[in-house]
Amino acid sequence: MNESMRDQIERVLRGWDAHERGRGTPVIDFDLSSFTAEVTPLDRITTLEKLTQLSRITADDGLSARLTSDITYLRALLGERLPLDQYIRQTQGCTAAGWQPDYVEKKGEQAQCELAQLGVKWGPDTENELNEAEGPLTLDAAIHTMRDAIDEYLPRVRELVGVNVDLNVNIETDNVDAYWSYWADGTGNAIRLRLNTRRARFSKARARYFALHEGVAHGLQMASFAHQATTTNVSWVRFLSVHSLYLVAIEGIAQALPLFIAADEPHLVARTRLDHYLKLVHAELFLMINAGKSPEECISHARGRVPFWSGSDIADLLADRSVNPLLRSYLWAYPAGIDWFVNLADQRPANTERILRDVYNTPLTPTQLEKAWPDGPTIGGNANTVHLRDIAIP
Repeated sequence: MNESMRDQIERVLRGWDAHERGRGTPVIDFDLSSFTAEVTPLDRITTLEKLTQLSRITADDGLSARLTSDITYLRALLGERLPLDQYIRQTQGCTAAGWQPDYVEKKGEQAQCELAQLGVKWGPDTENELNEAEGPLTLDAAIHTMRDAIDEYLPRVRELVGVNVDLNVNIETDNVDAYWSYWADGTGNAIRLRLNTRRARFSKARARYFALHEGVAHGLQMASFAHQATTTNVSWVRFLSVHSLYLVAIEGIAQALPLFIAADEPHLVARTRLDHYLKLVHAELFLMINAGKSPEECISHARGRVPFWSGSDIADLLADRSVNPLLRSYLWAYPAGIDWFVNLADQRPANTERILRDVYNTPLTPTQLEKAWPDGPTIGGNANTVHLRDIAIP
């Protein structure tokens, strides 16, 4: 039997993944299939040649878009540096236009109002005050709280999105010099949730927030996708890579999910509103550093927007979004995704339930999300420029 185009693409990508795993950065982040065969590694040049050949003959728009994202990222690993908007369009599948300053300011004011209701002031000590208000925890207590939160939230999310597949979440700890505090990956319905003890801070609300984000939102979605991939002949590539098309939907719903199922928990609502604002500021810095603005200009802008960020925080934000080809693609999915899904939660169009169920039934691209809600915001923003100015937010 002739190998399908999907299977040919998967074979090449698995070979590339085997090569990159040997270098420390895998290509496959969630394996949704039951594939167990031995894989022969393919180096980057061979992979590029094979993927380019496949892209010339595929007639499936979805597979063609997936190939474009993989080829674009691979070319970036080989030294190509496309303009940011083109790079994001070809990897994440959305624009990188950004948001108007007055919109960002409005979301900042909204976050500050939520924090004020918790007794948290806006200023250099905001993060410390918020951590105290949320109830600091030891590592062991945080893990226990996360397990309880997963058990509590999972039935609610199942009902919301109509997914009843099995889910097995295992919590592990790491101590690594990386941008992430919490991370989820896995195979099938087995999800590994990792806590980076070098960066993560633990409080009751934060533990519940990330249990919902990583353990339930990502975990149940991946388990659902894996069920589809192993029980039906799906047309899409049966594993997910963070440099490609589906991350906006995946990260977007995970970040905004408290507004759908935990609106009665003020600490989670406040953290979600704050996260939305901070991600929009991330996007501003993303655009600025990639447009050739000086580090000094970016630093001044960041300090005006977020007074509690340290110099190390700002330095990492700028480097991650400009130097690393993977993060230069992947990290744009966070502001693009949270903004669209927060707006969905706030505006609740008539087909909201249908959209959430679709998001958990099959991997969706930004184009598919926008078609599902034509009156919603442009994913990735619709601003033409980010205006440089120091904004002291009271």
